[in-house]
Amino acid sequence: MSRHDHERRFLNDARNWLGEIARSGRIWSEFTRAAYRLRGLGPCVTVFGSARFKEDHRYYQLARDVGRELGEAGFTVMTGGGPGVMEAANRGARDAGAPSIGCNIILPHEQQANPYVDRTVNFNYFFIRKVMLMKYSCAFVLMPGGFGTMDEAFEAATLIQTGKIERFPVVACGSDYWGHLRTFLRDTMIRNATIDDSDLDMTYPTDDPRDAAKYIVEQTGIGSIS
Repeated sequence: MSRHDHERRFLNDARNWLGEIARSGRIWSEFTRAAYRLRGLGPCVTVFGSARFKEDHRYYQLARDVGRELGEAGFTVMTGGGPGVMEAANRGARDAGAPSIGCNIILPHEQQANPYVDRTVNFNYFFIRKVMLMKYSCAFVLMPGGFGTMDEAFEAATLIQTGKIERFPVVACGSDYWGHLRTFLRDTMIRNATIDDSDLDMTYPTDDPRDAAKYIVEQTGIGSIS
């Protein structure tokens, strides 16, 4: 079985008990290997965002500036390790001389880690990768992205809302992109009482990379802004 088939088989095949036992061993092995690879990190900020933005796109440039500001403030920058926004944030950390981590997912058309990461951890399972991106972070930055970014954004919001993790700072960069979602949260979800008014304050919107880093420093008490 190819490496990228593991998660698909995990989600599609629930009738083979012996297969499930064997798979649980692979899952445990991936968790422990990732924990070993990520040991000894300083305080991390995870930047989520799309793999599709090219170097000349303004969101790529914004993510690079965010990564640089976070690095200069004293944070390790962690991403999903791929191209686009992830590459840009890792590149910004490299610009600042700060540690840069990539948690790379192995896909059918294998995603290669971008060249700006100092340490790469490869994952077969999306859910393990997401756990590690959350577990080793003290704050999150949401850049524009697609389904994967939305999944990560709402996962972070759910964990904070339910108290499974501390109320870590979550910064949303790209107001023109996130504004429509914020409108939906306010006018549909809050209006229908599926979330509370206070849940809308879970994210801090800004398009200023320095302001994003400053907010995270103030909320975490970690790092500094010169």
